[in-house]
Amino acid sequence: MNALLKPNRFEGTPLVDPAEFRRCMRTVPGAVAVITCGEPGDRTGLTATAFCSLTDAPPTLLACVNGSASAHPVIRRTGRFAVNILSEADLDVAGRFAGRDGIKGEDRFEGLACTQAPGGAPILAESLASFDCVLEAEHRYGTHSVFIGRVLSAATDPTRPPLLYLDGRFGTFAEDAARAASR
Repeated sequence: MNALLKPNRFEGTPLVDPAEFRRCMRTVPGAVAVITCGEPGDRTGLTATAFCSLTDAPPTLLACVNGSASAHPVIRRTGRFAVNILSEADLDVAGRFAGRDGIKGEDRFEGLACTQAPGGAPILAESLASFDCVLEAEHRYGTHSVFIGRVLSAATDPTRPPLLYLDGRFGTFAEDAARAASR
């Protein structure tokens, strides 16, 4: 066990109510990504905001994936995944991979331009940025796994404005920020 982790150090300390935690976390804006995995004919993916760079030496990122997500066992089995950062033009893609329309698995890729990354994961061709990853480590915590991925390749189209997630909604939120600033 990591010496920095002391599992019972705060035993008995009251925790914040989960509903209050979720309410507060909804105020934190985040970039939107689709985490993809699998091979053509058997691909899946999910919309996520819980991802970030870990280090650039070696280039590594982390992605948090719920254990009940269809991508979770595929990432574990194949050891490959991609993180595709969405632009504001990808609002429908975000909703589709979030399961908002009931589409699942391979069907989520219907009509999307995709390539197969050198590492094997599907890359959404219209992404603002994409990262092809090989799984270096997995850390389970509660309902999720933190997947640490070594980045094999990356690409970006910085001309595309990013899609954001805030308070349960996808968007750019420029109008909301302007409204708040004028109050």
